[in-house]
Amino acid sequence: MIQAVDFERFDEEDLVRLRIPMAPPLRWVNSYLLRGPEGVAIVDPGPRSEASEAVWEAAWDTLGVSPDEVVSIVLTHHHPDHYGLAGYLQSLTGAEVYMSERAYEETGRMWGSGSTMNEALPSLYRRHGMPEEWSGQLPAHLRSFFAQVTPPPSVRFLKEGDRLVMGGRRWMAIETGGHAPGHLSLYEEERRLILCGDAVLPQISPNVSLLPGSDPQPLQTFMASLAKLRAVEVAKAFPGHRNPFPHFAERCAALIAHHEERLAMIEALLARGEMSGFEVCAALFGTDLGIHQMRFAMSEALAHLVELVRRGRAVEEAADLDGTVAYRLA
Repeated sequence: MIQAVDFERFDEEDLVRLRIPMAPPLRWVNSYLLRGPEGVAIVDPGPRSEASEAVWEAAWDTLGVSPDEVVSIVLTHHHPDHYGLAGYLQSLTGAEVYMSERAYEETGRMWGSGSTMNEALPSLYRRHGMPEEWSGQLPAHLRSFFAQVTPPPSVRFLKEGDRLVMGGRRWMAIETGGHAPGHLSLYEEERRLILCGDAVLPQISPNVSLLPGSDPQPLQTFMASLAKLRAVEVAKAFPGHRNPFPHFAERCAALIAHHEERLAMIEALLARGEMSGFEVCAALFGTDLGIHQMRFAMSEALAHLVELVRRGRAVEEAADLDGTVAYRLA
């Protein structure tokens, strides 16, 4: 059976978008190919799975690209749906793989040989009131991602302001955080194009998660990053999910407003009385969720709670006898 390749050419911008399959609810992630005199660059190859490997195998012929033409694989951030196939494609193409040093640190924290995330994340959630029926699902859930990120690539680091030639043009790295520490967007100043990964998404809000050992104030980082990106003059943005869009500055402003509204919603909840992090999570997102979505929901609720504490609008109470903490209005 021949694998269909879901792609779109953006001739004016000299790039091709491939939709790489991934698990619901998103279903696909955008991967971008740019071809120039220097060779072919791939941005965010997608997660590793039989389905995604088959798409790439078919894409070489469909797009008229030979694997040995690929000279660079650029990763906006460390999440499996963007980073996962990098090692596999590197072994196939011999290409250099680029990401930020901070993002590379996160790959070790999540999937490295010394990672303790399988123990640390359930422990964090239990401390904030998550019942065992949920927290007990996390170790197996987290282990399920290892197949999507194996083998790990050998990487070279890009830092803020570095320029990389892709498609015959120079793209500047812009480093932000919040959704993922060390997230890189690539900006082409002449045409005002940005490959923004998950830093800014149309229609949906990027997840902002508090994770043990990572950024202790991810929402503060995210909102500062949005303000930074909003100042970049962008004619068209190419995101990691959904479709390219022109209203980049307006979308940054809308995401900032969205999170301010969510902070106000949590304040209103706490005005009724003291609540655990899990109680806030359930009030915001419900509990009719799979473990994947519950993990995002819980870490996002905690990210907002620690931001309220940082702003002096809420207080984290000391642990109860059962070891859980709660929040109240300041």
